[in-house]
Amino acid sequence: MFAPRLAVASLSGEAGAEWATRAAPYVGCAFLGGIAIDGATRNAAREMVARDREEFLPPDPVAFVDAQFAALESVDVRPAVNVRSRTLPPISEVGAVCAARGAVLEINAHCRQDEMCAAGAGQRLLREPERLCEQVEAAAESGAAVSVKVRTEVDGVDLPALAGRLDSAGADALHVDAMDSEGVVGEVVEAAPGAFVVANNGVRDRETAVEYLEFGADAVSVGRPSDDPAVLDRVERAVSEWFAREEAVTDA
Repeated sequence: MFAPRLAVASLSGEAGAEWATRAAPYVGCAFLGGIAIDGATRNAAREMVARDREEFLPPDPVAFVDAQFAALESVDVRPAVNVRSRTLPPISEVGAVCAARGAVLEINAHCRQDEMCAAGAGQRLLREPERLCEQVEAAAESGAAVSVKVRTEVDGVDLPALAGRLDSAGADALHVDAMDSEGVVGEVVEAAPGAFVVANNGVRDRETAVEYLEFGADAVSVGRPSDDPAVLDRVERAVSEWFAREEAVTDA
């Protein structure tokens, strides 16, 4: 899906094309966003801004995504965009843009802000798997590569079981915020054999990256310190060395 197998993860209202360009020397993929793309989630984003959160609120979110990708056309990184929506048509529209740009469309089933969950998006989708699978199917039908950003430790959610359903629905990747349950990454890998699993949370150095890779993750992502070149450099070196060793063992 991308190489090197290190990504930078979206930071609400901060992760745009300029941010991705700065990270590009170290990473294979940059998840822009998160971006609210339908009426319900845009209203929620406005409420979040009113209490001093950062959010992208362009007049036309689909055109905004396309413009961000255009700004990355000559940058050596695979673009992706993390989106939040309650409804399906905007997912299809953004998916068409992603398909045309060779980008990844990531459905946000991760945001835990009250406003976004009340709007029917974010981690609320983890508790409504039928709706989440419908979003994955709509994204896949657009022709885009599809990722789903999920999190562990959500009460009442069997994440490995859900991961299997998302894999069957057409998800190409699962981007797992492991919280304090790193071992769940291995369970997701086992439950969703067709998905490229990106592990997230606390990735700062060789030790934290290798822990996820040992659980079977196909890649890792860096969140909050994604604008720190020193962090990105040491994680990229650790990831690349890990996969070089794995390839050598396979070829032996």
